[in-house]
Amino acid sequence: MANIQEFSRNQVSFQLLTLDEMIEEENPVRAIDAFVESLCLKDLRIKEYSKNNRGQQPYERKDLLKLFIYGYFNKIRLSRSLEVECKRNIELMWLVNGICPDHGTISLFLKENRQSFKQVMKTFTYILKGWGLIDGRIIAIDGTKITAQNSKSNYITPNGLRKVY
Repeated sequence: MANIQEFSRNQVSFQLLTLDEMIEEENPVRAIDAFVESLCLKDLRIKEYSKNNRGQQPYERKDLLKLFIYGYFNKIRLSRSLEVECKRNIELMWLVNGICPDHGTISLFLKENRQSFKQVMKTFTYILKGWGLIDGRIIAIDGTKITAQNSKSNYITPNGLRKVY
């Protein structure tokens, strides 16, 4: 039986791959990218930030929207978590073109465009259905967990139920 081949973390690797080559063609981030690129953000009333000569230029709204949609589908809701994912997740690096916005920027973008996101998600669902990626039959799955507490004083047998009723 062959041994498992480990490699040193300090060893130089010859795998010269672009981010695009690292993301498979069937990866869902490609669908998110194609969807957001097809949108007219002005029609959806996504707030536009002014570009002036002072300070850093604002992030592209489409990149921030891609970040939001990615977080929504991967159950990453917190702006701080999205900020961390931008620095370590290859899919997200590809999707948002390598930007790493601060959690305050992400939070402000989400806060200012919350109403527009509802329309974006409805549109995205319709497009995914049109592409055949979802069928739309299952609307939601209930994940509610209810803890029960039962003791001898609370437990009622079938005979006890007959006495009560």
